[in-house]
Amino acid sequence: MVEHDALSVTREAYDAAALIYAQRFRDALQDRPLDRAILSAFAEVVGAGASASGNGQVADLGCGPGHITAYLDELGLAAFGVDASSAMIELAREAYPGLRFDVGSMAALNIADGVLGGVLSRWSIIHTPPQELPLILAEFHRVLAPGGHLLVGFSASDGPVPPTQVFDHTVAPAYRWSPDHLAGMLREAGLAEVARMVREPQPTDQRQFQEIHLLARKAEAGAA
Repeated sequence: MVEHDALSVTREAYDAAALIYAQRFRDALQDRPLDRAILSAFAEVVGAGASASGNGQVADLGCGPGHITAYLDELGLAAFGVDASSAMIELAREAYPGLRFDVGSMAALNIADGVLGGVLSRWSIIHTPPQELPLILAEFHRVLAPGGHLLVGFSASDGPVPPTQVFDHTVAPAYRWSPDHLAGMLREAGLAEVARMVREPQPTDQRQFQEIHLLARKAEAGAA
């Protein structure tokens, strides 16, 4: 199956690069105030929803070496990480022994229906072939509680057409997305866009792409 082949390639590539990746990105948020701001906003809306519904757990899907999961924990969220790479999960468990990290696939999460207040997918969908992305988004919707929030980060394509573009990622084959197109796919999956942050490329960035964060929300139970 296509998704199995893509997942295998991605898993093996990140297993091989895990240590270098962890060393490079462990302090990545330090010089990214806008990223910290959107994560803080995500934590606030998830926390507000948890107070009302009791669904406060957050899954960091594609967590890598766990640094973002740990940041969510610092923000007061009951966060745990999931990644397809067992090498990444091993590094995450070593670095943050007080947090939970599981090996798993975003296409078939070992998480019950409707139990999460939040899902974070930070540059983890970029290795998913476009034809397989609806399955991933359906999984995000499935595990979120009614009223739960998704924050998805990705690199933007150069324009609305074509909606996706392949780009030369250091680790594994990867895709950029039209933000409007991806927002439409979220809507089709039952996740309504709440807000988006667009970060323009900086002179020091390795790749000169816009970086997008889309915040979306699953409808409350019984809502039209």
